[in-house]
Amino acid sequence: MEFLKGMDISMLSELEKKGIRYYNHGREEELLGILKENGVNAIRLRIWNNPYDEKGNPYGGGTNDLASVLKMAERIKEKGMQFFLDFHYSDFWTDPKKQIKPKAWKELSGKKLGTAVYDYTKMVLEELQKRDILPDMVQVGNEITNGFLWPDGQLKAYRNLEEQQPQREYESMFFLLERGIQAVREVDSNIEIVLHLDFGGDNGLYREWFDEAEKHRLDYDIIGLSYYPYWHENLTKLEENLQDISQRYEKAVLVAETSYGFTLEEKEGCSLVFSKELAEKGGYEPAPEGQAQFLKDLIACIERVKKNRGRGFFYWEPAWIPGGNSTWASVEGQKYMNDMAPEGNTWANQALFDYEGNVLPALEMLKNIHKNK
Repeated sequence: MEFLKGMDISMLSELEKKGIRYYNHGREEELLGILKENGVNAIRLRIWNNPYDEKGNPYGGGTNDLASVLKMAERIKEKGMQFFLDFHYSDFWTDPKKQIKPKAWKELSGKKLGTAVYDYTKMVLEELQKRDILPDMVQVGNEITNGFLWPDGQLKAYRNLEEQQPQREYESMFFLLERGIQAVREVDSNIEIVLHLDFGGDNGLYREWFDEAEKHRLDYDIIGLSYYPYWHENLTKLEENLQDISQRYEKAVLVAETSYGFTLEEKEGCSLVFSKELAEKGGYEPAPEGQAQFLKDLIACIERVKKNRGRGFFYWEPAWIPGGNSTWASVEGQKYMNDMAPEGNTWANQALFDYEGNVLPALEMLKNIHKNK
């Protein structure tokens, strides 16, 4: 099975509309062509239910609604690349700190909420199926470490008097997950299902979560992990976790999100996450060479997973470079999440293109890595 050298380029449609351009050895080229020429073989896209406010103002961050996904999926398939679809089941960003119900589902709970998950998942996939652009993999929920569709599917802790540590109640979350999984299986049983948590270096977290999944006989194919070395422990911890969980659950493992910075240079219109302090925690030089070395080491780590269960990686937003006033969230999007912060590009210094849109060594390096499994 082909080792996945993937990219999450969910921002691309918005960036292209804003006039962002990309260059491969000085030649302006379309992004997907550049990625394929440099060894990328898979693309991940997120989907939000309705990323607009009641007046139709977009929330930003790529405005990844169904229409956007349909157009981009056609381009992915035309390039002969694998397609990985990431359902957030929200109108905007989700992660372990926030999993907001879509506006249309706000009053739903229990079986009615489960039906909404099933119906929406099936509708999206059937729209893709009509166009012969079904995804190869589907992620049911995004970074669902603490559940999704809160409060219904939230992993709330309760105190077990026989245990010193609080326990977490999984039943409600798994009920909702099963409805999404059922929809995927009914549309096409060949689509691989990914369950995705964050903090890839925390083996205890993965053992607790997926032990519960085993007890509930949850139907899935791949364990997805987010791994950012400046937040999620070192590569040794990641590899220990990958080796353990791939054997413990007899599942393939996939680094569903990762990235690293190539510079600490500030840029107008940016509010950058990756800083000197994070570079010190990450352990690699914040320079093009350091970024390339990190990615090379990560790939080697995944390839060492026993029984060829290391499926590959997806680099998060490699093309989100400065320009065009793109933002992680508009004012309307921030209000939806109740998270008011400076607008702008938060990721530009972790892209795989420099600030002028030129391919960086970390991306170019991928075309020389040919690993089939």
